[in-house]
Amino acid sequence: MSKKIRFAIGAGLMVAAIAYLIVTAVRNTAEYYLTVGEVQARHAELGGQMLRVAGRVVPGTISWNPETLTLAFGIAQPPAQDAPAGVRPVAITAGAAVFHVICQGQPKPDMFAPGRDVIVEGKLGRDGTIEARQVLTSCPSKYTPKPPGAAQ
Repeated sequence: MSKKIRFAIGAGLMVAAIAYLIVTAVRNTAEYYLTVGEVQARHAELGGQMLRVAGRVVPGTISWNPETLTLAFGIAQPPAQDAPAGVRPVAITAGAAVFHVICQGQPKPDMFAPGRDVIVEGKLGRDGTIEARQVLTSCPSKYTPKPPGAAQ
């Protein structure tokens, strides 16, 4: 076999290997998340599976134990329309789906607060509890300056 053919075969194998690694890396890292409403609608088929759920922390449901690093809270679907000027309504409509989240062994995120949008990554239990391995908080999507004359 000539050197040119061996070189072409070797180069082809390297290109194929690199393409395979890129495709598998993209598939493994391209995790999408579901909203609380979508999880509620598909609760029977998603029970016991690892998933990501996006929602809003329900006020009055937060429990944090710094000694055991246990964070528990409720997560619900945010209202359909956010208030203008970055003010987030935290009221949850009656009958809205609420999932109980328990995250153990992780520090509480710095920006975690009632009414804050979060993405919870974990396993959905049959009883509607999410055993989270990670809780990610999101910051407001746009900057809104303080009105003129507001206290600094």
